[in-house]
Amino acid sequence: MADGAPTSPTRGLTYPFGDPPAPGAAIEVAAGVLWLRLPLPMTLDHINVWALADGDGWMVVDTGLRTPASIQAWEAALAGPLAGRPVTRVLCTHMHPDHIGLAGWLCEQFDAPLLMSRLEYVTGRMLVADTGPAPEAGAVFYHRAGWTTEQIARWRSGYGMFGKAVAPLPTAYDRVREGDCLSINGADWRVVVGDGHSPEHLCLWREADGVFISGDQILPKISSNISIWPTEPGADPLGDWMASLAKLRALLPDDLLVLPSHGEPFTGVHARLDALTRGHEVALKRLRRTLKTPSRAVDVFSALFARPVGDGVLGMATGEALAHLNYLNDKGQAVSRIDAEGVVWWSAQTEMTQ
Repeated sequence: MADGAPTSPTRGLTYPFGDPPAPGAAIEVAAGVLWLRLPLPMTLDHINVWALADGDGWMVVDTGLRTPASIQAWEAALAGPLAGRPVTRVLCTHMHPDHIGLAGWLCEQFDAPLLMSRLEYVTGRMLVADTGPAPEAGAVFYHRAGWTTEQIARWRSGYGMFGKAVAPLPTAYDRVREGDCLSINGADWRVVVGDGHSPEHLCLWREADGVFISGDQILPKISSNISIWPTEPGADPLGDWMASLAKLRALLPDDLLVLPSHGEPFTGVHARLDALTRGHEVALKRLRRTLKTPSRAVDVFSALFARPVGDGVLGMATGEALAHLNYLNDKGQAVSRIDAEGVVWWSAQTEMTQ
């Protein structure tokens, strides 16, 4: 489901390192690659970030949220395991706040360039600037999904929180795209782009020794959130995600050391990609059974998620439900209608044609 939702344990994965580093500490997981972990104030309580030796300094991959705890951890790491050496470049895998939250802070502190894909940078800049008021189209979007008046009111009151978790982003960036080769400390890192969780997610692959920084594109124990949002209600991010999983399965060798944004570094990438694909296929099968009875988006949570959906993850759960519903609609396996109250009801295609 949303970031932090567990999936079934995956056979074939191994975890070559012990306990994760404490905030401010670091563990070398490959030549010139340090693993750092920053706290997050939510159920998913951490993000992994990576420091890559880069000449006289460090190239940082992802940055954590803009919180006092993350800043404190960065300051301890910079003075400690990073040995007081400067940050030379900052690369953000994608534009979610736990990844870009302190990018601007680090870039400004070290006069370092920001590296991102174009869609991630532009989308991030847009969302940071969108402080409100909450658009009426968003309220209509969630009403159609089945939210109550009280739930929509809470959404309105919390609108604009994205920007509060992100330091001002640099007004310029260096574009990174699929197939680029970044030279970092004399080694080549190949850029691999994924889709579905975010629009143009960057991964880095040092092919010489099989190190793969996966961001949120491949996580070992939880599934990445695949959601529809009010800004693009007709999107098919699940179709994009499934295509990306197939692309990575065909491209990547199985003996990689995968460095994910959440969880621990692992090996066994083929088993994990197969499990992620299978998980969505099983969820879609359950959803098709559920849609034998006309349902709103909020009515299908039990078909998709293994745990109850509270208000804290209602937006992501609704977005993920709609992603699965749109996917079935695009495949001709589900249809929708809007009732007199403006609420959308979904049904299995077979039920509508009988």
